[in-house]
Amino acid sequence: MAKGNKAVNALRRVDLSRKTGCNLETIRYYEKIGVMPEPPRSANGYRCYDTRHVLRLNFVMRARKLGFSLNEVRDLLALVDRGIQTCAEVESVAARHLEHVRSRIDDLRRIEHELSRTVARCSGKQVPDCAVIDALSASGSRTRLSGGKSI
Repeated sequence: MAKGNKAVNALRRVDLSRKTGCNLETIRYYEKIGVMPEPPRSANGYRCYDTRHVLRLNFVMRARKLGFSLNEVRDLLALVDRGIQTCAEVESVAARHLEHVRSRIDDLRRIEHELSRTVARCSGKQVPDCAVIDALSASGSRTRLSGGKSI
């Protein structure tokens, strides 16, 4: 594929996947929801990805690894795509996400504490009564699951 007189390094979707470590289906999904731009097609109909797609997909994947939601990723990309983003605008999105992460960490600490207390009360013996099951049973009443176990 050529752009003017310059040769463009065209990648197939499988090449993009290998280059970024992103699953093929995930790339399709990102294109479908508009996070990744639809790539141009070659004369024979193949999608032709280039360095811009690699960079964008790496951006999306890194943001997702940092826990940004797809909506937050869209917000960040919209700022970048406008080409006039300011650090203040990006900081606003990132600061909101950081607060969300901190809130989740607090929740996980509470869960850890409760689970730790519950597991410590468990005898671990081969007996039908179990402190973990009792703690997980919200109403204190038990119902039967298939297989005869009760909760």
